[in-house]
Amino acid sequence: MLRVVGIGPGGADQMTPRALAALRESSVIVGYSAYVELVRPLYPEKEFVATAMRGEEERCRIAVERAAAGEEVSVICSGDAGVYGMAGLVLTLAARERVDVEVVPGMTAACTGAALLGAPLTHDFAVISLSDLLTPWERIEQRLRCAAEADFVLCLYNPMSCRRTGYLRRACEIAMQFRSPETPCGLAHNIGRDGESGEILTLEMLRDANVDMFTTVFIGNSQTRVIGGRMVTPRGYRAEREEA
Repeated sequence: MLRVVGIGPGGADQMTPRALAALRESSVIVGYSAYVELVRPLYPEKEFVATAMRGEEERCRIAVERAAAGEEVSVICSGDAGVYGMAGLVLTLAARERVDVEVVPGMTAACTGAALLGAPLTHDFAVISLSDLLTPWERIEQRLRCAAEADFVLCLYNPMSCRRTGYLRRACEIAMQFRSPETPCGLAHNIGRDGESGEILTLEMLRDANVDMFTTVFIGNSQTRVIGGRMVTPRGYRAEREEA
């Protein structure tokens, strides 16, 4: 059996019982080195196989080969296994070897970050990664523009890296073509890990905000408000309309 397991932020308190059980039943756990170090203390008796950043295909091939040889293997993914995770690649590779695959869901950065900030995703929203490693930036801009014009709340993954220093600013400029510079936005830093914090600011302020790859960004829609210091997107209930 080969399992693709979403471990959420990586702590045992934010993994589902199903994810914990899947790892407990596995003899081999494969993953990105940073995620392996999060899980290793929970299962010190297991065999771990780690690869570096951009080693996704290598580790998935290793996992499929070990499972095809008869071992119980888990591939771990931060957040959810199917949201920017390894589930799709594992299923593709495993089909060639006729290996059974179970996809085990986990808590995404969108959900856990939203809870940290309040309730920004109560209505329709779009999740977009600003990483152009596998997707051309022109297509990312098109998706940002379409989602902003449609008044979706935007949840942005991978907002900045050493190489991509201006992508979040460009995303904010696209959003401001369709919504006010005063639109409430939020930053969720180091979700579920040491240094976890949330910050609420305006869309105009967000352009120059200090973010990194461990930050999830939320851009409110035209109805999003700051209520009691929390970021809230109303669903449309009468009480919400009366308060507005």
